[in-house]
Amino acid sequence: MKAFMLTGLHQMEIHELADVKMERQDDVLLQMKRVGVCGSDIHYYETGRVGSQVVQFPYAVGHECSAVVKAVGPAVKKVKVGDEVAVDPAIICHDCDQCRAGRENTCRKLLFLGCPGQIPGCLSEYLVMPEDCLYPLSGKINLDQGALCEPLSIGYYAAVQGRLNKNSNIAILGSGPIGLCVMTSARYLGCGHVYVTDKLDYRVKLAAEKGANWAGNPDKEDIIAAILEQEPEGMDVVFECCGQQEAIDQAAELLKPGGTLVLVGIPREERISLSIDKMRRKELGLVNIRRQNRSVQPVIDMLISGKVDVDYMITHRFPFDKSKEAFDLVAAYADGVIKAVISF
Repeated sequence: MKAFMLTGLHQMEIHELADVKMERQDDVLLQMKRVGVCGSDIHYYETGRVGSQVVQFPYAVGHECSAVVKAVGPAVKKVKVGDEVAVDPAIICHDCDQCRAGRENTCRKLLFLGCPGQIPGCLSEYLVMPEDCLYPLSGKINLDQGALCEPLSIGYYAAVQGRLNKNSNIAILGSGPIGLCVMTSARYLGCGHVYVTDKLDYRVKLAAEKGANWAGNPDKEDIIAAILEQEPEGMDVVFECCGQQEAIDQAAELLKPGGTLVLVGIPREERISLSIDKMRRKELGLVNIRRQNRSVQPVIDMLISGKVDVDYMITHRFPFDKSKEAFDLVAAYADGVIKAVISF
């Protein structure tokens, strides 16, 4: 089978690999249909690492995907040949203390698609995954939306961890795909006013069109003053979705006493800093988001409800053999890109 693999920084090539094999009773053979290009994929593409996870070239990345079932193991009951499915890229052990506590996203033995040292990614023609990682689309949502389920599940999980209610006024710092997924989920779950920032004007404009009460560019205006002018008491929850120190500092200024900072973005640096004076005096809460937990099916249900619009997030499409062009586009924030999707 063919797989697109990272072969160096800013380098990708198609490799011919041995066909994947089903080895466990609950294994399912998948034919890839859509793969979304994620910001973490771009970290690996540009720097060869995300924190302590370092790529050994060549390596196949990719973890946002939808597929069609081609074969099933003898113990599989959830899906059948021909089913279209969304794929949860996290394979868990079910047995460790974290899994037993309902914290599958911090499973001690977790294996994640396209994560160095774990398992190769899904940017290939075929993939084998265990049955419990698969979610049938049942003809109710399409393959594009199925591929969006992974980033949407992160946004949904972050919104849930923010403990929102209809009176919660929130800010989302960074309106790339994850920030927009947080906004979509927060609106769906019920929140108050939504304020969004980004340094790219086209993303500011899009956030305003798709649900933000206010959106602004921190490079062009004092976003702290602008938001606090409208909400003098401050924000109940701030979602940091761009992985930037500047945004973390802005969050501490925007939050009201007793507010919550939810860290969703992945910084490229190994360390960030917090203003302990502001954090302590305001008694701010801090929540870290580790991917998602038990949120894929709720996201599918959210999409089936018809109450949210996510199709607009896919701004660019590429065939499999043009995968490198997709990565270059996303890395350069070019041509108004939000989400680039590779189709098979």
